[in-house]
Amino acid sequence: MILAKEGATVVLTYNASKDGADETVEAIEKSGGRAFALHADLLDTESIPDLFAALDRELLQRGGKLDLLVNNAGNAGWGGLVDATPESWNTIFAVHARAPFFVVQSALSRLADGGRIVNISSAAGTRPMQAVPIYSMAKASINNLTHALAMELGPRGITVNAVAPGWTRTDMNAAVRENAGMVAEIEADTALGRFGEASDIAEVVAFLASDAGRWVTAQVIEASGGYQL
Repeated sequence: MILAKEGATVVLTYNASKDGADETVEAIEKSGGRAFALHADLLDTESIPDLFAALDRELLQRGGKLDLLVNNAGNAGWGGLVDATPESWNTIFAVHARAPFFVVQSALSRLADGGRIVNISSAAGTRPMQAVPIYSMAKASINNLTHALAMELGPRGITVNAVAPGWTRTDMNAAVRENAGMVAEIEADTALGRFGEASDIAEVVAFLASDAGRWVTAQVIEASGGYQL
C-alpha cells in the first residue's frame, strides 16, 4: 500500500493464497494505486523463468519497467535440531535462500539502472534462535547475499539492502500469537513493547526504495522495535 501511494505499480506474487493476493490488489486499486498479482511457487526454481515471462507480458501491456525488487517470500521454519529432516531443511532453504538468488538472477536484465533490491531478512539472521536453526541459517545467507549483490550491482547504481524484522504480525507466527504466555514474553523482551505490524516494515522498505535511500547499500537494517537488546 505504501509503495502504491508513492506511485509505484505493485506486482504481488502468491503461491497458495490467491484470495489474499486478490484482496490486496483490490485494496490498492480502491485507494487509487495500481497493482496486479502473479502466481509463483518458489519451492520450484523452474517456476522463476515463467514468473518473469508473465511479468514481461504484463509490463509490456502496461508500459512499465522494473525499478524495485523486494524478496519477501517465506514459509514456516519451526523445526529444531532434533526433529529436522533433510526435506524440511531443503524446503526452508529453497524459499528463503535459493529462490531470492535466482529471482535476482532473472531480474538483472530487466531491473533498471539506479534501481533497488530489498531482501527481507530477520533478526534471527544475526542473533540465531535455538528453536529455528534452519530458518536462522537461511536468513544469515540472505544477509551475506545482500552484501555480495551490493558489490556486484553498485556500478549500475543499484542499491541492495536487507530489512530484518523482529516479531511481526504475520500468518507465519499466528500459532505463537495464540499463546498468551509467549506473547507476553516476546513483548517484554522488545523495547517498544509490542509486536511489529507489516506497515512498520513496509515503511523501511519504502525509504530504501526512495531517492532518500540512494546512498544506502549493503546494509542489513533491523526493524524489530528493539527485540532482545
